[in-house]
Amino acid sequence: MIDGKIEIGGVLPIAHTPFDDDDSIDFESLARQINWSFDQGANGFCTGMVSEILRLSASERIDLHRTLAELNAGRGVFVASVGAESTKQAVHFAREAEAVGATAMMAIPPISSALPVEEIVAYYRAIAGAAEIPLIIQDASSYVGRPIPIETCIELLDQYGPDKILFKPEAAPFGPHLSKLRDASDRRAKIFEGSGGILLIDSFRRGVSGTMPGMEMLDGIVAMWRAMKSGDEDRAYEIYYPLCAIVALQMQAGLDGFLAVEKYLLVKQGIFASTRRRQPYSWELDPETAAEIDRLFDRLLVTLDRTYGPTPSLRQR
Repeated sequence: MIDGKIEIGGVLPIAHTPFDDDDSIDFESLARQINWSFDQGANGFCTGMVSEILRLSASERIDLHRTLAELNAGRGVFVASVGAESTKQAVHFAREAEAVGATAMMAIPPISSALPVEEIVAYYRAIAGAAEIPLIIQDASSYVGRPIPIETCIELLDQYGPDKILFKPEAAPFGPHLSKLRDASDRRAKIFEGSGGILLIDSFRRGVSGTMPGMEMLDGIVAMWRAMKSGDEDRAYEIYYPLCAIVALQMQAGLDGFLAVEKYLLVKQGIFASTRRRQPYSWELDPETAAEIDRLFDRLLVTLDRTYGPTPSLRQR
């Protein structure tokens, strides 16, 4: 908390959207997930691409954000994903996010066409002007869309300032791109990384303000982040190796790989009731990959000194 405002930083996992067998949102599993995140020491949570946000209807998206704001109950940061295919949609989602009580909003640019720079700038200006809360500009081009030029980011940062405009750069190569944004902004830019943990240590060294991983290995991410903050690199790397091996398996199938594995591990730990994803998708978790994930996850649990299942306090909720 700084000057009465919640500081946006630290570990801010992306909440997954659980579904029932009839494809409706499973709000009971959603609540378990948010409680789990705070039990593990998260500084808050977000919605984003692995929330399957683009697979929700407009009303579902608004209902999801309203429910998440209620579940947050002032415990931490809540960042709502508002990016859309049109400026009108994005502005609507931005206003709704602020109305339900989101701490900040995050937006990818439209992905259905290759927009000129002036259109990207106009899109983000419209979102920034639609709500008072901070805006995180997300470049998700490592798996959807196209890279946002560094010059565009700096133009928006110069216009609105670092308290209003923040960044989540995910263009490849991650580390060098992050450093370019950091240096081009003279370190004014507040930057978040979203590698799922596989590049967290490298990103930390480059000066990120926080990380936005999935939920499924959150206790490992929190432990890594705290170890790096305290200067305990041996502990950070001890956790890193089994965790990043799992992320490497996720990455081979892109966004659908992350979704399939993350929901698989959330079910394994008793947080989600189902691995159901919104269709269509391009990849299913095959038995041999699942078996390797199980072996690696067992190694991670040994490193973290815990067993399967959520924490006792979570089971009681």
